Order: sequence, then structure tokens, then C-alpha cells
Amino acid sequence: MYEDLAFSLGLDLGPRSASALFGILVGVAFGALAFLTRFCLRRSLVGPAEERAPARGVWALALAVALIGTQAAIALGWIGFDEHRFFAASLPVLLLVAGGLLFGVGAVLARGCITRLTVLTGGGNLRALTGLLVFAVAAHATLQGVLAPLRTTLATPSIDLGAVSLGDLPGGPWVWTAALSAAALVVAIRSGAGRWTLLGAAALGALVPVAWVGTGLVLFDEFDPIPLEGLSFTAPWADTLFFAIASSLREPGFGVGLVGGVLAGSLAAALLSRRFVWEGFESPAQMGRSLSGAALMGVGGVMAGGCTVGAGLSGIPTLSLAAILAFASIVAGILAAGAVEARTVRGARGMLPAE
Repeated sequence: MYEDLAFSLGLDLGPRSASALFGILVGVAFGALAFLTRFCLRRSLVGPAEERAPARGVWALALAVALIGTQAAIALGWIGFDEHRFFAASLPVLLLVAGGLLFGVGAVLARGCITRLTVLTGGGNLRALTGLLVFAVAAHATLQGVLAPLRTTLATPSIDLGAVSLGDLPGGPWVWTAALSAAALVVAIRSGAGRWTLLGAAALGALVPVAWVGTGLVLFDEFDPIPLEGLSFTAPWADTLFFAIASSLREPGFGVGLVGGVLAGSLAAALLSRRFVWEGFESPAQMGRSLSGAALMGVGGVMAGGCTVGAGLSGIPTLSLAAILAFASIVAGILAAGAVEARTVRGARGMLPAE
């Protein structure tokens, strides 16, 4: 399709360069919406009590829209996931669970998942920026560096369930899509989040099928194919790091454009809403905690096959069992680390002298 589109528009760009430009456009929209809605899975699970319900509403509505949009695109024949890594015949359970748990724990330590850190960086948060650099190095080391043997070793134990998605189970894809979307909508309606915030969440969720269709259909070229890609931040940040230090060796694609777009979009939203504030580390302990969390997310995100957005917001709408297992493990890691953190804080307060 892209060859005809490029000819009709007079574009002199290859599919990969066009995908980078497309990534920038999607990223700008995502960054601005995520900043304005305070989109964050960690906050919806273990954040301040008064913020959890509205944050869950934002996440749930975005997921519902992403589910319906992605499955509609599949039903129309625009995209297919038969050869996507989420749909491998064998399920590397140990790798997905271990990676998800590491990522979840890291998100609590770093005070936000990698998506949230990317958005916060646009708002002037230097803690988040430093964490992103550590995350990218750890992710690249796990993909192709010194930690790659750990990933391949954990990937060896796998099981064949005879099904790769919920769509293979009784009821078919639309029954499962309806059930998951209905549950998400109930959470959103009961969340107490504001009308405009929920509207922003719906728009953010719509970017998921937009990304899938854009890379899988609009930019598809039989003579120069590019991979089907959705919203994700683990591999894109590793690619962005490599591109930044060796741009002459690799042409940027959708992922690199997405990262740049999110940074630009969140910066624009922060400036226009007058919420741009420079922030740094307040203590060495805070720095150690934040960077440790970023490193864990880098390793865990690669092992799990995605982050809260890659395996969650983009992965669950495909109904992939691998994505659902990875996301469930991330949630379990966040809840476990949050519980330990809360208990530690209560214990420290209990040791203080009475006033």
C-alpha cells in the first residue's frame, strides 16, 4: 500500500524513514495525552489512595478503546499477528513471569514505569531522564549484550498450550473482547475521573490501533517490508540509544520516532499547561533507588517482551496469551513491591518517638 501512497503524494521516502516520521506523529499525540491525563499504571495500583481510582479509570478506558479498535482492524483484514512474537507457538513461561516481576518491582523503585519516565522527562524531570539512560543501557545489554545469555537461558523452558490467544478459546475473539472491554468500561465509569480526562484517555487508547494499522497496512511495502509495530518503549529505547551513538550504522524506524515524539509531545503539553518544572534527585538514596529500578525495568522489559504499554496497552488488545501473562506478572510485581514498601514505611513510622 505504501508504494501507491508515496507515489500519489509525491513522497521520496522509503518505508522505514516514513515509519520514523509516523512514529514521531503518534509519539507527539501520545506524549501530550499521557502528560495531561497522568497516564500511569503504577499510580493506579500503589499510588496515593485518593489517586488510585481515577488513575485506574484512565488506564481502563484507554485499554477498552485499544481492545475494540485493534480487534476491529483484525476483523477487517487490515492487520494480522500470525507472525508476531506475541503469537509464538511455545510460551516461555519462566522468561515472561521473571521479566514481568522484575519490571514491576523496578517500576515501584523508580516511581513510574518506563512510559511514565519518558513522559516525565518532557516535563523537566531530570531524575526520569537519568533513569531512562540506565534503562536503555540495561535493555540493550539484555537484548544483545552481556545479559543476553540470561535471557536465552530463561527462554528455553517453554510449554505448548495448543492456543496462542484468547481468540483460540471457546467464544472466539469478539466474546473475549466484549468481556474485557465491558469490565474495563465499568472500572472507568466508577473511577471518578473527570470527563475531559476520560476523553483524553479514550484518545490515547485509540493510538494503539492507529500504530498497528499504520505500520502493518498503510506503510506496508512488499519490496521493502518493515515490521508490524505497536506502541512500546522497551526495544524503542534500546534502539534510540544505539541510534544516538551510531546513527550512521542504522536508519531510524518507528520506535526511535515514537520515543522522540513522546518527549516532544510531553514537553509541549508541559509548557502549554505551565507545568514544566526542573526536578532533580533529593538524596543519594533516592538516586540509588531510582536507578536500580530503571535497571530492573530494562532487564525485565526485554525478558517480558514489553513494558506496561508494550505488553499491556498494546499487547492485551491482540488477545495474546504471552502478552497477558507478561502484563499480569508486571502487575504482580508492582503490587508485591508496593506492599513491601508500604510495610517498610509503616515500620519506620512506628519506630519514631511519639510527639
